[in-house]
Amino acid sequence: METVALHTRLRAGREADYDRIHAEIPAELDVALREAGVHSWRIWRSGRELFHLVEVDDYAAMRSFLASHPANIPWQARMAELLEVEDDYSGAVPDVRKVWELPCTST
Repeated sequence: METVALHTRLRAGREADYDRIHAEIPAELDVALREAGVHSWRIWRSGRELFHLVEVDDYAAMRSFLASHPANIPWQARMAELLEVEDDYSGAVPDVRKVWELPCTST
């Protein structure tokens, strides 16, 4: 399994819209994400900055699966209205890389 960090930015003034829309994603999108191998997808927001942490079997395969999925297309169109840069699904490699991690300790 892969853990992938992502960063996106909202358009100015769309913070409340983003929070409201993400309060409940469509059931068919939930199913599609799970079918694509997503185990967990968490999003934090600081102002307009969005930080995602995705646990997925294969990130590139997930993006390929979702690019043309009928549950994802309308969701991405909705997100395109809110995000500063629309995700066109052209890349399968995340642009956030891990720099440091506090190692787990065993007790």
